[in-house]
Amino acid sequence: MSETLTMAKALNRGLRRALQADPKVLLAGEDIGKLGGVFRITENLQAEFGENRVIDSPLAESGIVGTAIGLAMRGYRPVVEMQFEGFVFPAFSQIVTQVARLHTRTGGQTRMPMVIRMPYGGGVGAIEHHSESPEAYFAHTPGLKVVTCSNSNDAYWMIQQAIQSDDPVVFFEPKRRYHTKGEVDFASRPQPMHQASITRYGTDATLLCYGPMVKTCLDAAAVAAEEGTSLEVVDLRTLSPVDWVTIMSSVRRTKRAVVVHEAPLSLGLGAEIAARLHQDLFYVMESPVLRVTGYDTPYPPSRVEEEYLPSVDRILDAVDQSLAF
Repeated sequence: MSETLTMAKALNRGLRRALQADPKVLLAGEDIGKLGGVFRITENLQAEFGENRVIDSPLAESGIVGTAIGLAMRGYRPVVEMQFEGFVFPAFSQIVTQVARLHTRTGGQTRMPMVIRMPYGGGVGAIEHHSESPEAYFAHTPGLKVVTCSNSNDAYWMIQQAIQSDDPVVFFEPKRRYHTKGEVDFASRPQPMHQASITRYGTDATLLCYGPMVKTCLDAAAVAAEEGTSLEVVDLRTLSPVDWVTIMSSVRRTKRAVVVHEAPLSLGLGAEIAARLHQDLFYVMESPVLRVTGYDTPYPPSRVEEEYLPSVDRILDAVDQSLAF
């Protein structure tokens, strides 16, 4: 059985199913109850499951995460929402010094089965602190799993997989894709959460991307096909741990790679991917790994954000450079 849903509705369905399946699952965040969240991801869930399981928290991100740590230690599975990714930093210390470390610190005796949800990325005309891409901070932190969905089917299944995980998961949701519709397959077995997906096969070069950039890369591949260039598109889906097997297999076939993400260029996830590809496939690849990313500046005002974000044209320019070697 399948149904066409927006990503926002798919996430809502996934959260509802998780709440139904396990009474230890709790949701908490600013305005997630009666309002249903800024993006309505938790719409109607408080009415269905009550205020003790879908909790409108104070405007205090550190307090939200700190309380969730205690709940996780007591056997609950809290799912907390950071209203926007730029608001996570008051809770940053809690996440990287407590959430990520308690399992190791206690010699494996304490689990942290909690999910930290946050919308991320630009392209929605928002003000400062509402369009960031801070995924590298968390992917760089041992002890955290970091994942991001790019379509409705993944949104539905991955949020449930994240909640079922006994390890803490930072769950990034591409806000400008919330209203993009896609088929959700409720019947078949879902893909493993930490496995990348080849969303389009090609032969000339591999585009490595995740979250909001998957659709942009698929658009670029469609344009390239009209010009006679065959591009493979790999949706990473998981940023920590990275599925190196799928990445290496794809690049070994195409012999070229372009990494695309919205986060700034320097020290981003693309840099790590480029380093590993050059290390492991140096004698296989026919050109250097190129990166198409945001710039090393604070996220700009909304009037010029399209100049900042990777576009189809910028991606195709990089592909042309790669093919020119």
